[in-house]
Amino acid sequence: MNEQLRRPDVAQGVTQALAHRIATLRYEDLPADVITIAKHCVLDWVAVALQGAREPLATILAEQVAAEGGNGCATLIGRSRRVSPRQAALVNGAAAHALDYDDVNVRMMGHPTTPVLPAALALAESRGGSGRDLIVAFVAGYETECEAGEMVSPSHYGRGFHATGTVGTFGAAAACAHLSRLDSNTVATALGIAGTQAAGLKSMFGTMCKSLHAGKAAENGLLAAELASRGFNSRSDVLECANGFAATHADGMRSLHQFSSGGSEYHIADNLFKYHASCHQTHAAIEALRALQDEHGFSSSDVVKVTLRHDAGAEAICNIARPSTGLEIKFSLRMMAALTLVGVDTAVVTNFSEGTAREPGLQALRDKVEVTFARDWPLTRSEVAVHLADGRVLNGRHDSGQPERDLDKQQTKLLAKFRLLVGPVVGVGLADDIAADILSLERQADLKHLTSRLAHEQR
Repeated sequence: MNEQLRRPDVAQGVTQALAHRIATLRYEDLPADVITIAKHCVLDWVAVALQGAREPLATILAEQVAAEGGNGCATLIGRSRRVSPRQAALVNGAAAHALDYDDVNVRMMGHPTTPVLPAALALAESRGGSGRDLIVAFVAGYETECEAGEMVSPSHYGRGFHATGTVGTFGAAAACAHLSRLDSNTVATALGIAGTQAAGLKSMFGTMCKSLHAGKAAENGLLAAELASRGFNSRSDVLECANGFAATHADGMRSLHQFSSGGSEYHIADNLFKYHASCHQTHAAIEALRALQDEHGFSSSDVVKVTLRHDAGAEAICNIARPSTGLEIKFSLRMMAALTLVGVDTAVVTNFSEGTAREPGLQALRDKVEVTFARDWPLTRSEVAVHLADGRVLNGRHDSGQPERDLDKQQTKLLAKFRLLVGPVVGVGLADDIAADILSLERQADLKHLTSRLAHEQR
């Protein structure tokens, strides 16, 4: 195994071991598939950020940072205003999570790209970093947050913490520390500063605060790296120390033999992209129901009852029984099942609205859906049973936790999603140009050309 990729040794100090890995990772260390997936993450993030910049929460945050003023050396996605790197990290991070359409990694139990990339992009842009600088820093941050997430899973999430906001802060700090070329001791200090700022409550799901978690993780991680670079001190063992992150935010730290091995030395290889604009824990049910309809050809009017079976952890996340807003629909297994059965395209963000939530036919179908939750159940698997008026009961299942290993196929799907989201914002021609810039990111001497296009004013 690559020396930089050895799992941290608790006896040597987990935080210090992670810091060493962050400080010593080089672009030349990265396998070709990891570079490709990293660019796919950037492509996906830009798509959801440009579309998410239209959301009210992003506008409120943009107005807030405009009122504050600041050193204008970083781009606000979808806006002509330039702001400070921290302000850009906050607004762009929140905007990219506003649609809940950004990627997922079950190893960190959250959304990996949204807290890391906006911090790294803002800092790299302000310092004249190259595309390669951005890619390797992003990978360093991505791997760090997944390691931190695995150390405290599943109890951290079970206690009610939103891992995107908490462990994502470590990822953002790691990426910005790498961009700042900090030595391993200073990186460990940055992780300590990040850990004491890490926050985010699952009780906020369905509100604007869920997106704020991602933005604050990006902002706070960037601040942690910058303070550490100036000599601000902290503990260098934040993950494992008494009253540290694991001790206070989880039921202790999992031992190394409990870590899942994954399909690669890099966690980014297990990244899951979303093709439905809703909570990832609704995706398995959507796919299972679609498959049954495709196979058996029934319509929503034939449905008498639907039962869904999910992991118990989903009960506190996506079990809003009667959603009243577009955002709440995204966290309602019942309504997502109803939308699927009537043929609504769940990839189109405008299909999630108050009007959709109030539609009588959808409400009637929603109320025919029953959801049960099971412990010791695969996190990303759903079993469905559709009871039809003719007496048939159709059964299906799907696991949405399997990453796509065919990267060409993945890129084709992501480009379709990119055009769907970005085309209406900047036009199809510019959307294709932006995608081409991202897919050749390793050849970009700096990020000015890309960020100038991302500042395109919303239509």
